[in-house]
Amino acid sequence: MNMGSKKNFILDTNVILHDYKCLDNFEENDIYIPFVVLEELDKFKKGSEQINFNARAFVRELDDLTDDDLFEKGAELGVGRGRLYIVNIPGYHPKMAEAFPEKTPDHRILSTFIGITEKQPETKTILVTKDINLRMKARSLGLLVEDYITDKVVNVDAFSDKELEIEGIDGDLIDELYSKSHGIPIDDFNFDVSLDPNQCFILKSERNSILVRNNPFTGRIEKIVKSANFGIQARNAEQAFAFEVLNDPQIKLVGVTGKAGTGKTLLALAAALNQNKQYTQILLARPIVSLSNKDLGFLPGDEKQKMAPYMQPLYDNLKVIKAQLSSSNPDLKTLEDMEKSKQLEIEALAYIRGRSLNDTYCIIDEAQNLTPHEVKTIITRAGEGTKMVFTGDLQQIDSPYLDAQSNGLAYMIDKMKGQNIFGHVNLVKGERSELSELASNLL
Repeated sequence: MNMGSKKNFILDTNVILHDYKCLDNFEENDIYIPFVVLEELDKFKKGSEQINFNARAFVRELDDLTDDDLFEKGAELGVGRGRLYIVNIPGYHPKMAEAFPEKTPDHRILSTFIGITEKQPETKTILVTKDINLRMKARSLGLLVEDYITDKVVNVDAFSDKELEIEGIDGDLIDELYSKSHGIPIDDFNFDVSLDPNQCFILKSERNSILVRNNPFTGRIEKIVKSANFGIQARNAEQAFAFEVLNDPQIKLVGVTGKAGTGKTLLALAAALNQNKQYTQILLARPIVSLSNKDLGFLPGDEKQKMAPYMQPLYDNLKVIKAQLSSSNPDLKTLEDMEKSKQLEIEALAYIRGRSLNDTYCIIDEAQNLTPHEVKTIITRAGEGTKMVFTGDLQQIDSPYLDAQSNGLAYMIDKMKGQNIFGHVNLVKGERSELSELASNLL
């Protein structure tokens, strides 16, 4: 068989729901969308979640491309690009009937896949799907299949590393850093490593050490001053790093990663509350990802009651902060007043869609369950004076079509790295309890 360089790509529904602009990413190759995919998209068109928006947006894109030849000759996708075909091969392929008798949507997609490969044996045809199970089924039939990797992060080491330590520093320089609040020019250090803007690390000499940050706004290495935020004290160097970037209003976008129990959400909330006079609103939100493939509809009560179990972890963090404050502490009354006046809001992420967020300290929890496009949509909500903080555990992804490389949190950190208004801290040491740390490491 003489396979040319031009390929055919067949798209699964989940690729479109993940990225409704996916048609732009296949260069000169032809794209085939099985009719069953359109049927599945139809089920997702109603609703206010990002996945519903993606379904509607893609159908609109199809409508703009539609002409009389879409099913036969295909629609042109642009200069230097391939063509788009909607394909409906009647019947259920005998090879599929033998291997997978049940005619599920996934199996019908595979049946169409086999039909296209038989019609065009001279062209390499590849199924693109984010469904691992479907990829396994395709391979069992000897079919070519790939994950949708356009928005995958190649290097995920940055999300598992411990804090950077630079040794062999002159002790007198460290003494000078302690004495000077405005820091020392970065050129005075001659570092062997390349530092990102707002990177926090430890400097060590033979006799002393110090926690510092590479401040891109001043061009200096500056000491990190440990201080409590609304009763919450940093328990290790990483948490001190987190407070440093969370408390600087010049850093408009922050990513905080780490496993369960490292204090990601608690630190972000404490820092936000500590800056309550600088922002008109503090907004804490998280995506609703139903477990065991169950929709919110199976839960009793109205919409707020249905969401309560998903939002409870955020309220738990608020309780931890309240527990640190004595009844006579004015911060406790400030916190209670903020709740009453709605200056502090805890919401499901779907409810902030479409809002323009001005002078807001916005914390998005469990951001590893968002797609890259969802993260972009949220960040573009940021108005004047707004700070965005995304927290999450890249090893605890609940969405079946996201992984450590393709989720929105990892993608955002990878793309924003090197920008002056961005900071990232990875928390490694668990501080919840000895039991929690043990379970996180061993189980």
